[in-house]
Amino acid sequence: MPIIIPNDLPAASVLANENIFTMTEFRAVHQDIRPLRIGILNLMPTKVTTETQLLRVLGNSPLQTEIVLIQIDGHISKNTSSAYLDRFYHPFSAIKHQNFDGLIITGAPVENLAFEEVTYWNALEEVLDWSRHHGFATFHICWGAQAALYKHYGIQKRPLSKKCFGVFPHHVEKPNTKLLRGFDDTFNIPQSRHTEILRSDIERISNLEVVAYSDETGVGLIVSKDGREVYATGHSEYDQMTLATEYFRDLNNGLPIEVPKNYFENDDHKLIPRVTWRSHAHLLFSNWLNYYVYQETPYLLDEIG
Repeated sequence: MPIIIPNDLPAASVLANENIFTMTEFRAVHQDIRPLRIGILNLMPTKVTTETQLLRVLGNSPLQTEIVLIQIDGHISKNTSSAYLDRFYHPFSAIKHQNFDGLIITGAPVENLAFEEVTYWNALEEVLDWSRHHGFATFHICWGAQAALYKHYGIQKRPLSKKCFGVFPHHVEKPNTKLLRGFDDTFNIPQSRHTEILRSDIERISNLEVVAYSDETGVGLIVSKDGREVYATGHSEYDQMTLATEYFRDLNNGLPIEVPKNYFENDDHKLIPRVTWRSHAHLLFSNWLNYYVYQETPYLLDEIG
């Protein structure tokens, strides 16, 4: 089944070329089907790229899914035009009375700042509070996961001595976890971050479980006991060239950056990187949609609470 997106969203043509089934809003309203409503709070500066990556993994599912793109009120994007945001994004104030089957909160390139120093922190706190009552299940990514763990549980992010950057093997910690159903014992996750969440801090919270862990980079995936909160420290949704784009950007800007590990063949940045995480990325989001959203959320969204 397709994902339902705005009629002229740029990601539509990219996904169509990849044979990912999408449906426009116009066609969807003529069908008598109640699709899953998934809200995406996209905090990344590269809005179109992030949209395409998330829609790609969400679209690889038999479930019909309606996507609602959300932005924080008053936050001015430096990299995306106001015309684009006005056309495709809904201000949080315009949708906060609505309920969603699922929510996704992305990362943002602000992890070197204390949470309270982020210009939109107070607004994000409101969204995080709201998410627990207006979204049945929420998937938090990278800095979005760190921010939510800090807001909900007081867990602080810890600085790393150097950037965690590359594609790293993670092993399944909880074999019977529905989120990881069908996963191999070891699977890869792209990581790109300057901070981390310590396992010892997670294990002090009775409501949280570490379900995937890397001996090299630490905690990979966390799930709440009721399944309504998922926290991913990395970026399974990344496409083939995302880490390369980040690497060459920092290199050209004269920033200290190492070649991303386990990414370029033979660690040679002149070679095209090989994708070793795609199948598990699709399975991760498919499992989340199926087991944590579709099979658990009430049919009547007004019953979410």
